Amino acid sequence: MNENNLNWIINFIWGIADDVLRDVYVRGKYRDVILPMTVIRRLDAVLEPTKEAVLRMKAQLDRAGVANQHAALCQAADEAFYNMSKFTLRDLKARARQQQLKADFEAYLDGFSPNVQEILNKFKFRNQIPTLIEADILGSLIEKFLDDSINLSPKPILDSQGNVKVPALDNHAMGTIFEELIRRFSEENNEEAGEHFTPRDVVKLMADLIFLPIAGKIESGTYLVYDGACGTGGMLSVAEERLAELAREHGKEVSIHIYGQEINPETFAIAKADLLLKGEGAEAENIKYGSTLSSDAFPSHEFDFMLSNPPYGKSWKTDLDRMGGKNNLRDQRFIIQHAGEAEFSLITRSNDGQLLFLVNKLSKMKHNSLLGSRIVEVHNGSSLFTGDAGQGESNIRRWILENDWLEAIIALPLNMFYNTGIATYIWVLSNRKPEHRRGKVQLIDAMNYSRDLRKNLGKKNCELTQDDIQRITELFLNLAETTDSKILDNDDFGYWKITVERPLRLTTQLTPERLAHFSETADPRLVDLAKRLHALIRGETRRDWNVVKQLLEGEAKKDFFPLKRGDLKTVREAFTERDELAAPVIERQMRRATGYEADPELRDTENVPLKESIEEYFACEVLPHVPDAWINHEKTMKGYEILFTKYFYKYQPLRSLEEITTDILALEKETEGLLHRIVANVEVAK
Repeated sequence: MNENNLNWIINFIWGIADDVLRDVYVRGKYRDVILPMTVIRRLDAVLEPTKEAVLRMKAQLDRAGVANQHAALCQAADEAFYNMSKFTLRDLKARARQQQLKADFEAYLDGFSPNVQEILNKFKFRNQIPTLIEADILGSLIEKFLDDSINLSPKPILDSQGNVKVPALDNHAMGTIFEELIRRFSEENNEEAGEHFTPRDVVKLMADLIFLPIAGKIESGTYLVYDGACGTGGMLSVAEERLAELAREHGKEVSIHIYGQEINPETFAIAKADLLLKGEGAEAENIKYGSTLSSDAFPSHEFDFMLSNPPYGKSWKTDLDRMGGKNNLRDQRFIIQHAGEAEFSLITRSNDGQLLFLVNKLSKMKHNSLLGSRIVEVHNGSSLFTGDAGQGESNIRRWILENDWLEAIIALPLNMFYNTGIATYIWVLSNRKPEHRRGKVQLIDAMNYSRDLRKNLGKKNCELTQDDIQRITELFLNLAETTDSKILDNDDFGYWKITVERPLRLTTQLTPERLAHFSETADPRLVDLAKRLHALIRGETRRDWNVVKQLLEGEAKKDFFPLKRGDLKTVREAFTERDELAAPVIERQMRRATGYEADPELRDTENVPLKESIEEYFACEVLPHVPDAWINHEKTMKGYEILFTKYFYKYQPLRSLEEITTDILALEKETEGLLHRIVANVEVAK
């Protein structure tokens, strides 16, 4: 079906909402009726040719007393679903009385098979029936969806001579209609349309990136494909088609099973309906409802290929709370063993859980198969660099890179998605890297690989052409250094975060005012010691706390008063202040060196590239500026970040002085006449 026909159908269905639902529903609620009715009409159209066969089989099974009738009725319908009521939508079209229509329509819905019932329940469509009946618009709604000018059937409408009057609507086209309707309704509600589906041009690129590198290694057999944020299922469908196509090209026979999980009830319903309509009833059972993060539907499964566009910049706090909170989360997907740590945390900030979807996939990789597992996932820029060393996001990047799973990251053009214009990136991962990729990561800048759309779709104003997709995949497959392709070592993204300490320096002042205040609040024994200390130093300012401390301890010994650490802290807080000219405070005196107390206010950190020596870096970059600094090695942590723009930065030279001067003179010339006219007008006004 061509694009014009698709647009006609979409606009027709969109128009039904305004024609029938206006004045009954606010615009934001149109979707509650239109989306399920679109699915119902599609199901109805598919089942029309076998309706009588299903009714005969139903009667036969009832007479025989057969309890489990599902398989036989599916066989009679020649589909993975059926409707055993005596009605079709065309039968209901003629109902004049609303109450009779209500009863018959409900009986019609109740006649669908259990797998369709789940779809209807997720749409919560039965909740709309009282409103539609009360407003007397259910009949009009059904009649509009049965209009002969549109065809939601997979078979064409023929004229009396047998010629195609209205073309058939295949499953791919039906999926496109669903997606566009959702996008438009989401726009109306100011919702995030991109949470539900990914543009097909991006999906095609993802499918090529995941399958083309191993196309020649595909063997006849069974392959499992998974999407943990499957939306309407479009990504799974395209992946299934592409894998089957490549298998045929290489003379292989493959059985492909798709699995998905979706948390949005409407899009889950559409994904499941789409598979049922394709005759893939078993696959429809592999689409599960619920949260992938807190309620993984496939905890023991491993998959050959996994791809997703998970929600980014979206809070997963509700999931986190369900899983016990950050301190009590024990999910083995997110708390792992790595780098000698028994509980290496991959838990990200609660306001963005996108990287956890990638972690979930990595936990489902096949490690004992020839091809292992391949993963392709879309992320925004924050996944590249958010999170400091030791934090969840950095730990995820570290885990991936130190296991050598990351093959490439591709920067997509801006405004590629329906709901956001920000930078987005495709991550490509595998646990079976070819030899020439081992230890390497390829970065591809494809931000200029697109063409403009004639009309924006939400925020999407450009698309990847087939040539663009081919250029990107060729860059990826060739693994060559070009202007748009950089090859780096895994270690290039790693760094040591070192903590740089400087000594605390304190000046002591035992002024009468401070003594008076201290006398009101402190232990009397400490007050007495402070007064004696004041007499010893005669109230002078001392720039060496170490000497003052010795004097204080000496006075305490005379009274057999053992000063505790807390007592010293109390006195120090009352009579000292930081002073960069004072002597450093000694924390401990060792045989070969003196250990100074660190000043928290002067504490700083430095990121040292993994490929550089920490000591050499410190000697060259830190000590020349702060000679009294040292490294607190106990706090040294390893982190990873992928600063994409660092490797593709293009220097833009400043304009020459001559160019700037020419522009200024031209502006002066343009404004000179205007200034004279303004002055002249002022004079006339006077």
